[in-house]
Amino acid sequence: MASSIINSSQTTMKKAERVRAALNHKEPDKLPVDCGSMRSTGIMGIPYNALKRYLGKNEETTKIYDMVQQLAVPEQWYLDMFQIDSVDLARAFADEPDEPDEWLAWNLPDGSPALRPKWVDIQMEGDTWICRNSEGVSLGKMSPGLVYFTQTNYPLMQNDSLDISRVPEYVGKTIWGAVTDPAWQHAGKEDFGARLREKSLKLRRETDYAQMFAIGGNFFEMGQFLYRTDEFLMKLALEPVEMGKLLDKLLEMHLASLDQVIDAVGDTVDVFMFGDDFGTQSSTMISRDMYKDLIFPRQKKLFQHVHDRCDVKVFLHSCGSIYSLIPDLIDAGVDILNPVQIGAANMDPQKLKSEFGKDLTFWGGGIDTQHVLANSSPQKIRDEVRRNSEILMKDGGFVFNQVHNIVDGVAPENIIAMYEAANEIRY
Repeated sequence: MASSIINSSQTTMKKAERVRAALNHKEPDKLPVDCGSMRSTGIMGIPYNALKRYLGKNEETTKIYDMVQQLAVPEQWYLDMFQIDSVDLARAFADEPDEPDEWLAWNLPDGSPALRPKWVDIQMEGDTWICRNSEGVSLGKMSPGLVYFTQTNYPLMQNDSLDISRVPEYVGKTIWGAVTDPAWQHAGKEDFGARLREKSLKLRRETDYAQMFAIGGNFFEMGQFLYRTDEFLMKLALEPVEMGKLLDKLLEMHLASLDQVIDAVGDTVDVFMFGDDFGTQSSTMISRDMYKDLIFPRQKKLFQHVHDRCDVKVFLHSCGSIYSLIPDLIDAGVDILNPVQIGAANMDPQKLKSEFGKDLTFWGGGIDTQHVLANSSPQKIRDEVRRNSEILMKDGGFVFNQVHNIVDGVAPENIIAMYEAANEIRY
């Protein structure tokens, strides 16, 4: 198999410089490209292993660092071949050679080999994988035919007596609150901040990648993880005062985590990642008024805290059709929007760029994973990458990424075509 991935020697800027230029709405030498800087810009283990087989990379080891979504850590060959410019600081913990016992041999749902995190407790029961927390609470499952875990435990569902003091405990009984990445698994240790700083500085010394680190900071999503989506939506409508107390407690928790991270790496990383999915394919999940009343004030305090304390960009992941909320997200302090779900209603890239391009960097939107990347020819993919990128890259403010993760069913040829097209683009 021959690949026409262009030679990176044709570039003039360092990777971090290229990303920073785009984030500051300046045009870099070429389009900055990402894979895996956070857990919605990566690649699932199954298509990753298929790509490795296609390219003859069989000697390499696949590590699954997000067990819920089954995401692989992009290895160095991948970063080099596809000219990736930004990485997740958490990968530095996944690459630790002195901690081989942190990983266990495992097979992905398609039978291909990988390593999985030892710190995540999963066990096969019958034909279903079950995930538990440290107390043995069953959090989620991966049923036959699925390639990811789904949440099964909602600690506050049908609970009418919310004990605010126990919210941290409740969060630890959700799959998204309990299943951590390679960095956050160390969060309870005294040396967490020191180790985080050490890893970030080492990346700075030895590589020229831009660095992102995930804070999370979910409000709307966390309520869904705690109550289940249907019940939380009803509570927002019927019990806004009580839900406001929950959101305030979450803000308190998020600010504490944020301060810990800023103290450690507020002067070394480029981007802090936050997440809160507000959209469906056709609209937002809640009205703009409800967002403004309940979520916006807490988000603004959280994001403003970043801007007050350090010179790090605020990255928000929010799927779906969120056009109506974008002015408020900008007001709240969002610098970067992801995944830019261009296949959803009112999320046309030309419209987004013309209305919000001066205020936002679009990190994503390079190609529609759902409708195009998985189902089209390599030539169609190249054409779509060029079309969307030419719209979003004008005057900077664009980092190339597909819409959300590369999922099971995306052929190796399509992945290669996507990166070839992105890396050919010059300003």
